[in-house]
Amino acid sequence: QVQLVESGGGWMQPGGSLRLSCAASTNIFSINVMGWYRQTPGKQRELVAAYPRWGSRIYADSVKGRFTISRDTAKNTVYLQMNSLKPEDTAVYYCKAEKVIDTTTYDYWGQGTAVTVSS
Repeated sequence: QVQLVESGGGWMQPGGSLRLSCAASTNIFSINVMGWYRQTPGKQRELVAAYPRWGSRIYADSVKGRFTISRDTAKNTVYLQMNSLKPEDTAVYYCKAEKVIDTTTYDYWGQGTAVTVSS
């Protein structure tokens, strides 16, 4: 079982920046992929950025060049630095951990943190 706790959401004006944090209850090197997703009412949850344990980071086209996913293994925390925010970035952001045990993938989600971008 992996517990994830997000923080850092809030309100920001367009063009501003926010940094989201996701603290995991376990060593994040034991997790295959850490990712950030977002969801708006009536829409499916979508991938924003992912940080595989091994390999290149992945970004949605809509956030490339503006958002950066990073991790601090000493703190078992993953971050999402969001710059040049746009109103369309408004959503609830969720942290996800994908952990493979034997051949089974287990998905764990945080409770979500709301981000509102408006003037």
